[in-house]
Amino acid sequence: MKAILQARMKSSRLPGKVLLEAAGRPLISHNIQRIRAARLIDEVIVATTTNPEDDALEKLCRTENVPVFRGSEQDVLDRTYQCAKKYNLPEFAKFTADNPLIDPQVIDHVIQYYLDNARSYDYVSNNHPPTWQDGQEVEIIRLAALEEAWKKSDQPFQREHVTPYIWDQPQRFRLGNVARSDDEWYHRYRWTLDYPADYEFMKRVYGELFPGRKIFSTSDIMNLLLEHPEIERINSQHKGTVWYENHLKDLKTIKNTPPQNPRRKEVP
Repeated sequence: MKAILQARMKSSRLPGKVLLEAAGRPLISHNIQRIRAARLIDEVIVATTTNPEDDALEKLCRTENVPVFRGSEQDVLDRTYQCAKKYNLPEFAKFTADNPLIDPQVIDHVIQYYLDNARSYDYVSNNHPPTWQDGQEVEIIRLAALEEAWKKSDQPFQREHVTPYIWDQPQRFRLGNVARSDDEWYHRYRWTLDYPADYEFMKRVYGELFPGRKIFSTSDIMNLLLEHPEIERINSQHKGTVWYENHLKDLKTIKNTPPQNPRRKEVP
């Protein structure tokens, strides 16, 4: 299966975050390497913007033999749809570049579920509702479903976050979720990149694990955090970040109250 990785340089909280380095490599390179390591992924395509800021991102991707699509900065739904159309993807796995600790085993787990039930679903993820560590999100999308969302999404948040039109309408689309038995991991672990403290966390994790193992697992990270709880505390003040805090009245399937002190999450 092909993967589309949303990425851009612009960020109000952490400018140029995807090219920030950890263990001697840009985070976007780590991200690409980890997605490529999934057994069921055969190619990664980076979908970035036409903003000149993202020229540097395209240059890096070209040096790593990664195809690049450039499209709308604000209308991420259009960018993703046009990318999938250009590369003739009837279905694909979608990722965001603010999750550079994505685990290839988690990717394969979600994709395998989709493949085992390929005639049953238009959309499969492990995030509706979320039960995995924050930063382990995987979405599998049929192009036909994305095309309908592209045509009919009329709210700005639907265009920015790509898939809400799909996963918020279980009566319209066939939805699957690969969930754990509880959501403790989601509430405890923040492994995503949005703030300077998140970057410090990423640098520490990669500094500890990457030299010995290029593709370390979620278990490796959790064992590290058990041994060094001070690492988990580096960005703990940002746990509970949700993008939908201002859209609860518009979303039918988000029933839970957002975590305390939620903050809006940027989208690559």
